[in-house]
Amino acid sequence: MKKLLAFVVALLLFMPMSWAGEGMWIPALIDMFYSDMKTYGLKLKPSQIYSTNKSSLKDAIVQFDGGCTAELVSKQGLLLTNHHCGFDAIQQHSSLENDYLKHGFWAKNRSEELACPWMHVTFVKEMREVTFDVLKGTTESMTEEEKAAKVSANIKALEAAAAAEKGYKAKIKPFHKGNVYYMLTTQDYNDIRLVGAPPSAIGKYGGDTDNWVWPRHTGDFSVFRIYADEDNAPADYSEANRPYKPAHFLPISMKDKKEGDFTMVYGFPGRTDQHYSAAKLGFYMQQERPARIKMRETSLGIIKPAMNSSDEIRIKYASKQASIANAWKKWIGQLGGLRDLKALDKKAHWEKKYNSRAQIKEEWTEEFGTVLEDLAKLQEENQKYEFARALFIEYFFVGPEFLRFSYGFNNLANRYEELEAAGKLEAEIARLKEANTAFFKNYDLGIDQKIYEQLTPLYVNYMDNSLLPDDFAEAWAATGKAIFADSKLLHEKKVAAILENFDAKAAAELAKDPALQLAASLYSNYLQKVAPSYGAFQAQEEELMETYVKGALTMFPKQRHWSDANSTLRIAYGKLEGSAPHDGMAYLPYTTIEGVMQKYQKDHPDFDLPERFMELYEAKDFGPYTQNGELWVCFTASNHTTGGNSGSPVIDAKGRLMGINFDRSWESTMSDFMFDESRCRNIAVDIRYVLWVIDRYGQASWLIDEMKLVK
Repeated sequence: MKKLLAFVVALLLFMPMSWAGEGMWIPALIDMFYSDMKTYGLKLKPSQIYSTNKSSLKDAIVQFDGGCTAELVSKQGLLLTNHHCGFDAIQQHSSLENDYLKHGFWAKNRSEELACPWMHVTFVKEMREVTFDVLKGTTESMTEEEKAAKVSANIKALEAAAAAEKGYKAKIKPFHKGNVYYMLTTQDYNDIRLVGAPPSAIGKYGGDTDNWVWPRHTGDFSVFRIYADEDNAPADYSEANRPYKPAHFLPISMKDKKEGDFTMVYGFPGRTDQHYSAAKLGFYMQQERPARIKMRETSLGIIKPAMNSSDEIRIKYASKQASIANAWKKWIGQLGGLRDLKALDKKAHWEKKYNSRAQIKEEWTEEFGTVLEDLAKLQEENQKYEFARALFIEYFFVGPEFLRFSYGFNNLANRYEELEAAGKLEAEIARLKEANTAFFKNYDLGIDQKIYEQLTPLYVNYMDNSLLPDDFAEAWAATGKAIFADSKLLHEKKVAAILENFDAKAAAELAKDPALQLAASLYSNYLQKVAPSYGAFQAQEEELMETYVKGALTMFPKQRHWSDANSTLRIAYGKLEGSAPHDGMAYLPYTTIEGVMQKYQKDHPDFDLPERFMELYEAKDFGPYTQNGELWVCFTASNHTTGGNSGSPVIDAKGRLMGINFDRSWESTMSDFMFDESRCRNIAVDIRYVLWVIDRYGQASWLIDEMKLVK
């Protein structure tokens, strides 16, 4: 424990050097990187950014529905996030009669705000380092299994005690690959309502064509509101609830922007993997990513033409298509960026340096001397299981939808007596009735059949046949014909009829359904042939990675170290600036409404515009939202971001909202693995464009009146 104490203290006292914009920093450690932020132009005090004793910027930042970020912008609980983060809510409230995806939605008062009872937002109340408590009772003589069990027991006890003491949720997460642990105390609010959203022609302007690229002209925002009970506490949806009163909300900066301005992104980045070994990164670049790209490309080639042919299908598949396409295009950009940067060569150079440093001291040689060699060997021996897992996820959870829908009936069909004996049968039937309605609201059988017929042979060809269900490689086509001809689970009315007056006989019949049989076969095969080997591989890899990262922290104490993103609250900082990622090319740091019009193509699914937008442009009705006569739309900055930062506020030097982060440039997507300060840029929609759309286009000036505009 003394050695651990010395190591962690050295790590937490580390003062980072000024390095472009790399890193996603833990707010609770703001004193450690505050001086560097000041060199970029920050004017705030540390306690104004993060504090547990008084209100601070952190109290205006929430994790939005578990995946994105949002920010409070009024004392009445008004939230801003991305259009693509709110897309699911917009889609679920849309219909042919009320096509909010196409026409947008603007509540004219609070009574018109639309309830989203399935959504929640999460506030972080405190982040506290608990490494010693988590590792208490572990010894060097323990096996890894014994140590893991002790750590798990400690974490469970600490989380329970903290939740009971403070009345909030408590979650402990590892940082620096398990070398440090933090406890996050959080509070969820569950009454979230949709207040406003631009039409997709604004909120998704550029569509898949422009996704992940610059220059960008996308008004990627939506507006929600948090509601609470009469005591401002969390409560389920009720008409009696009132708008939430935040401890802090962000003022809106109407100030002119210029290149070099300080920028800070405060949010919940999802995942980065900066510590991948050369062997691991090579596997991703040469095998895993190309296969997943091809599988998604195949599905998109079926979905997109169908969406363009029918408004009904467009509404049904809008959210699903966006989700599939987002990762697909990101991965293409990642591979291109990593190749351009010669990432594998850089990894090899770093690993040579690491191994050389490990020879300096005997204790370093003993602890870190072979860890990279061990990682490479482990990867080579087990990557067929990692590949099989990735392919199964793509096929089962992203591919033909009937597979995961049908598998949802597995318990009812094959554990009928257990459910009945446990008194859970009626609840399971009720759940499946709701699932049936929700599924078929956004399902087209013809599209799903084409996806099955084109994606399955790809899946079979990529997979190691020994890891597939017996005979699946030979029989998938015949199995598919039987499913689409005979399965009752592919038809809403037939499913509803099955669930009415359900009994043991119906369960036996349901178990014979060909769609359920295939889904159950694929899933059980994965659990038997892939999951155990992958799980063992992952456990060994985590152990080695903990040692490897500890070696980097120990042997290179003057190097800038930041913990990989893990969906916890983080700060990134940089400057508003353009880039020159390719020879002969220089990107300006902002775009204007003129660029929107230059890209305009009537009836093009990515570049059409609403008539009202055109009228406002022709009239030059830009209100007070211009800068030197121009209406900025988007800007770029050198903040290190990743998935989960969508919707994060871009905050200026004085703590005011200047934009909403929504993307990275295509040249930046490799920053999940390797950051390059010359080319990595996050993309934000300018807050003045957001206000213009709300005010002039949406005619919802009552929302502007709620905000605090700083001119």
